[in-house]
Amino acid sequence: MNHAIQKPRILLSELTARELTAQFEEIFGHDGYTVVTAQEIHAGTADADLCFVSREITGNSTKQNILPDTQYFYGALKASKDLAWIQIHSAGADRQVYLDLIARGVILTTSSGASASLVAQTALTGLLSLARRFPQLAAAQRAHIWAPFFKTGLPPDLEGQTVMIVGWGPIGQKLGAWLGALGLNIVVVRQSAEARIEGARVIGFADFNATLPQTDWLVLACPLTAQTTNLVSAQALASMKPSAHIINISRGAVIDEPAMIDALKNDRLAGAYLDVFAQEPLMPDSPIWDLPNVIATPHTAGFSDGILKRMSQMFIQNLKNWHNNTPLFNVVNK
Repeated sequence: MNHAIQKPRILLSELTARELTAQFEEIFGHDGYTVVTAQEIHAGTADADLCFVSREITGNSTKQNILPDTQYFYGALKASKDLAWIQIHSAGADRQVYLDLIARGVILTTSSGASASLVAQTALTGLLSLARRFPQLAAAQRAHIWAPFFKTGLPPDLEGQTVMIVGWGPIGQKLGAWLGALGLNIVVVRQSAEARIEGARVIGFADFNATLPQTDWLVLACPLTAQTTNLVSAQALASMKPSAHIINISRGAVIDEPAMIDALKNDRLAGAYLDVFAQEPLMPDSPIWDLPNVIATPHTAGFSDGILKRMSQMFIQNLKNWHNNTPLFNVVNK
């Protein structure tokens, strides 16, 4: 990256450019930078040195279903010959356009951590709701049926159960602290079993399947990589307790979804909270919608009224680092 650029050209949405004007001027001075639009790049009248892909750019697009406005912006990224650095609003960087840019030599940084507390709160809510059988209680409420636990079966205490957390980033760490405080035994899956985490047992991915039979709650909070794709395979699911639950707030492709659905349908898995899916949006005919032991949410775990500002401020902090020739944070490795 050329940090000696005298007047950096920043590719942004017009909305974000307006919102961040004062902070840009604080960093670069009034005339010390240029805002570039996707339209200018497509027209061949401008290029960009760096870019912030803010949330409104991806809009309602998903990884598998990219809408025209988002695709238009992605096209500008690909057409920018001088692009050296891109910051994205998400924590995950597994969309194909980002992988292509990284392969081209563009430095990519994420907003990892901006939504960590929200995602951890949502995952905890899903876990507690399943533990206290809220899906079944809600169904009984809708049917006007009085269904106390003495009638339907007493749920087991959470204290003393084992939760395996795959991914020990900001989300996993927050969840681990909260679940440990609730009295659960914590197992963390990391690249190396040699790592030490206070209050937790650490295993490597090589021991993942072997540890599943002792796992009551499998929490997936990991990035999607070659190693984690289909990590929860049909074989892995077959080794889990029928009383076990899955919490997935990572990526849908971490799980063999058809095998999971089959296990949930046939009482080989007690339940799941799912915020991410193999195909998004989740197809209307997916059996997941109607499974009585599943809570399904539309990839919303990380959103609140404060998240957009946190994302943009992470970009501003990285922009200051870039301007001051200090290292960027949340850099994605190739």
